[in-house]
Amino acid sequence: MLDTTVTTRTQEVLDSLNEGFAAGDVDRIKALFATDSYWRDLVAVTWNLKTAEGPDQIGDMLGSQLEAVKPSDFKLQDGEVPTEEDGIITAWITFETGVGRGWGLIRLKEDGIWTLLTALQELKGFEEPRGTRRPMGAEHGADKNRATWKEERKSEAETLGYDTQPYTVIVGGGQGGIALGARLRQLGVPTIVLDKHDRPGDQWRNRYKSLCLHDPVWYDHLPYIKFPDNWPVFSPKDKVGDWLEMYTKVMELNYWTRSEVTKASFDEAANEWTVEVNRDGETVVLKPTQLVLATGMSGKANFPEFPGMDDFKGTIQHSSQHAGPDDWVGKKVVVVGSNNSAHDICAALWEHDVDVTMVQRSSTHIVRSETLMDIGLGGLYSEQAVANGMTTDKADMIFASLPYKILHEFQIPLYEQMRERDADFYAGLEKAGFELDWGDDGSGLFMKYLRRGSGYYIDVGASQLIIDGEVKLVKGQVDHFEADAVVLADGTRLEADLVVMATGYGSMNGWAADLISQEVADKIGKVWGLGSDTTKDPGPWEGEQRNMWKPTQQQNLWLHGGNLHQSRHYSLYLALQLKARLEGLDTPVYGLQEVHHLR
Repeated sequence: MLDTTVTTRTQEVLDSLNEGFAAGDVDRIKALFATDSYWRDLVAVTWNLKTAEGPDQIGDMLGSQLEAVKPSDFKLQDGEVPTEEDGIITAWITFETGVGRGWGLIRLKEDGIWTLLTALQELKGFEEPRGTRRPMGAEHGADKNRATWKEERKSEAETLGYDTQPYTVIVGGGQGGIALGARLRQLGVPTIVLDKHDRPGDQWRNRYKSLCLHDPVWYDHLPYIKFPDNWPVFSPKDKVGDWLEMYTKVMELNYWTRSEVTKASFDEAANEWTVEVNRDGETVVLKPTQLVLATGMSGKANFPEFPGMDDFKGTIQHSSQHAGPDDWVGKKVVVVGSNNSAHDICAALWEHDVDVTMVQRSSTHIVRSETLMDIGLGGLYSEQAVANGMTTDKADMIFASLPYKILHEFQIPLYEQMRERDADFYAGLEKAGFELDWGDDGSGLFMKYLRRGSGYYIDVGASQLIIDGEVKLVKGQVDHFEADAVVLADGTRLEADLVVMATGYGSMNGWAADLISQEVADKIGKVWGLGSDTTKDPGPWEGEQRNMWKPTQQQNLWLHGGNLHQSRHYSLYLALQLKARLEGLDTPVYGLQEVHHLR
């Protein structure tokens, strides 16, 4: 198909969309979509993160939102030309709504629109002061009452939370809270980020000493400031900590360290939260309108209890409490678990001449980091992708444009390639007794992460130690502890000076229960997962990450988390939702998530 024909057909579809929007003709718009079509909207039309699946759901969404949102001016993005491959036309687009501007990606099949991604990028009249709108900074001329930038920042830091109240409080100062705080700062939303640690970045510094990012650098940029070109592919934890500390200063965040929320409650009549904070020994009461829990996608540490723990004469730690191998040289350590943290800890212990045993309780998906980079991420996030003109924003949008309902279909062949490429590696693990899995449907790591957030390891060296027998492996369930050992259900007795429970984390819902109330936690319902009816991700199908980056059933309460990629990308949409509410814009939410209780 010639480029001109591809462009002409794409423009015809966009023109038809615009005509349907202008006429308010939902049926006409529905007819443009293929039978197996998907419209994924990130705030632009739904004021939600929502995927409509098929023409009927698309029609329902438009019937609810069309009059209020007023989508219009769908057109090809300037400088972009549609492409065609295997009968699928792909095109970058821009559009407007009554209050905002956005961009997206459209894919066409013979029978109509197959996938459509619409993502809000800015609010009209409230654009970020960047590019041609950047502030002047120093104002030339003479002014006897001039305040310097330093004086203004000092005044803001001293008064916000005391003389004046923030519109938004973010609980949690890791990458999620920092990324969102930066977005809100640029949008002019008065915000305080609360962190219980001594310094920004200590969430990373305080973890076990061998921790490093398993995702490559191109995948991990934060908003506005990318890692420099000489940044390592896999960042050590303390280097990440330093970067986050620098970032909070450069982005001028109102970041409160040594500040822990003791309780929070919402006054529906006043439309505000009361948030009690222990700020370095001082009780401070904040009264924000919006409260964001950025306490980490994984939630609270899961620390199971077993009979005999009180009688154990050694040390028992959760992996989040484990500082590293230095104190255990020449000792016996049992690590309960077989996912990322367990492997990292075992490798670091082995390097320090510790007698270490891993207890694998259930099957684990493993993919080598080099293979993941080459096959899984290389087309979007790699040096080669950058050289080919791929930007971080484009990569994020391409990733986001594949609806979760069919994403596994694109992942399965990638992981089949990985399994074939590293066949000898996997054979070695199985020979060592390691129980592998590839997800319920063979779709591998990323779908496991989206569906339940656990059950995998990106191998950076520990697997070979298991293959070689350097890290001992046993399979089974912990039954009880004795004075000097962990005993499994089959009677296997593992002597130990230290037991590390690399047993993962619970739901973010647990933080809502602790900080606010169990009633509010129940009102929100499940957090994370898609409802895919796969292991640990029971239905019903939601089609988006449950309760993340979007309105919840609890008024003015938001949840924000995920890896660095998700913190970067989805912080924009959450920030725009908060800014719109601050400015009093109409934000009619379509498809608010129903409550599916944890208990």
